[in-house]
Amino acid sequence: MVIKMHFVYILKSERRNQLYIGYTGDLRKRIKEHNAGLSPATKPYIPWKIIYYEAYTSETEARHREHNLKLRSNAWNQLKRRIKQSINAD
Repeated sequence: MVIKMHFVYILKSERRNQLYIGYTGDLRKRIKEHNAGLSPATKPYIPWKIIYYEAYTSETEARHREHNLKLRSNAWNQLKRRIKQSINAD
């Protein structure tokens, strides 16, 4: 049996030091899409590198986590503290 994974990820712009939170069912494909300029929200900040991801077997849980990170500053600030070295690495 194959389990479909769902991912919440954080990208960092290598050029502008911006962070982006997203959700996908295919992490490798989605990062390629961001770096190919296929996402209007991230196109101005190309190139991107992945600095963090979480994997879920439930799509609902992954979407809920992405939503919380984007809309709840406490969740986002807590995660940023936890991955501080990854955010600051060049």
